Amino acid sequence: MSSSPSLEILVRDAEGFVVWNGPPFSSNGQPTPKNERVSCSSTKFSLDGSKFMAVKSDGTISIYDDSASLREMRSFAVANVTAAEISPSGTYLQTFQKPTTPQEKNVSLWNTETGDLAHGLYQKSITKTTWPSIRFSPDESSACRLATNEVQFFDPKDFSKGITSRIRVPGVAAFELSKTPASHVAVFVPEVKGSPGSVQIFGCGKDAESQPSARRSFFRCSSVQFSWNHGSTGLLVVVQSDVDKTNKSYYGETKLHYLTVDGTHEGLVPLRKEGPVHDVQWSFSGSEFAVVYGFMPACVTIFDKKCKPLMELGEGPYNTLRWNPKGRILCVAGFGNLPGDMTFWDVVSKKQLGSNKAEWSVTSEWSPDGRYFLTASTAPRRQIDNGYVKTYCYNIEFGILSASVEWKPESPDRFDEITELLKSVESLKLEEGKSQGQGSSQKKPVASIPTIQRPAAYRPPHAKQAAAIQAELLGVNPEGEMSKNALRNKKKREKKKAAEAAAASGSNNA
Repeated sequence: MSSSPSLEILVRDAEGFVVWNGPPFSSNGQPTPKNERVSCSSTKFSLDGSKFMAVKSDGTISIYDDSASLREMRSFAVANVTAAEISPSGTYLQTFQKPTTPQEKNVSLWNTETGDLAHGLYQKSITKTTWPSIRFSPDESSACRLATNEVQFFDPKDFSKGITSRIRVPGVAAFELSKTPASHVAVFVPEVKGSPGSVQIFGCGKDAESQPSARRSFFRCSSVQFSWNHGSTGLLVVVQSDVDKTNKSYYGETKLHYLTVDGTHEGLVPLRKEGPVHDVQWSFSGSEFAVVYGFMPACVTIFDKKCKPLMELGEGPYNTLRWNPKGRILCVAGFGNLPGDMTFWDVVSKKQLGSNKAEWSVTSEWSPDGRYFLTASTAPRRQIDNGYVKTYCYNIEFGILSASVEWKPESPDRFDEITELLKSVESLKLEEGKSQGQGSSQKKPVASIPTIQRPAAYRPPHAKQAAAIQAELLGVNPEGEMSKNALRNKKKREKKKAAEAAAASGSNNA
């Protein structure tokens, strides 16, 4: 595909952000910057990659377009702003300011093209589940917000119409719009006064008293995580409880439920091992999903849309799943407090393509073309040994304290298929197998990723003194070896015991 866009990587550190040209790199194997570093405190691309938002230190929010030089198209000076969000297509900028009075509209929705205020509303505070206040579908065909006991809908093209429809749900605490098409919305109602909690699915644009098309009730639920499939036909719900009544986990209990919008399936996903649900991800086709679950070593299973197991990927130190944008490759990894093992599977042919390791990784993401897998160690989660960015084919050290690293979003449809890439991987394996079978003494050099040695653990002076005293009293040095005096005394004791044993046996014979 001749019109395939080039890959780009956004790196933000304490001093600002730089957009780097992505792989394949030039002859020196290193990326080149696309722009001069711009000072900022946070950044974010729109979901389609057409716009870019940067919150600067003086509170100004700048919007950049998708040009070769990242042109700043507009800036917004919003006093006392504490949060900002750009809509999926970059049409709107949403800001939150600390309110001074209940009458103040402290949530503002700005048009990024004209700079005009499109809508304003009051919200007392924000949390992870209530921000952004106005949620958009990926194609911006639908917009809604969570209010007291209801979900309110707006016309994304004309917010001056106000609320166009609403769905009444008493006690609703969280919601999630479906992906394209934005045909449904899922809501969560926590348990209260002995009544079970529930997850319900409603059709968008219905009247206030409409009935849910699907519903699932459960006890012991403190929070939920929604995961819609591509195509908006199925919903996975990870139900989290703060307390595990079996006392097997300090972090509570998790269950995985599956609902379809037509109500034909409502129930638990059949997992074959006890323990937490670490990660669950739909493939980009929306026809299957993968789950990593259970106490370590965790299990990995791929299910179809009817919750029937399609493929078992074994057990290991895993907690992360990343589907390739082209759909057929799945990366199973163990990041965070795990060693960083990664395995790559071709789900169609049910074969493992390869494995690698990315220690201390915090973020991981496939490139939009599906050919590279990026991992990064970033601050503030890691204050040391960060600034390292690895792809499946490259190892890059930016040499800075990176706060965030991400690919510039692009539609996977704009890139070629990866069928030829998979064939080349298989051919490499065949060639390697032939050379080993023929007993060839020549080995093909393999590029290795340099590993960073961990610094030795700090030992305070009193610990060193304690080790010295232990060596003097017990005859054992800190490395566990016996001193010469200790060995000499040990031999004397063994000889004495042998002589006493000989004397005792002689008296018994007499």
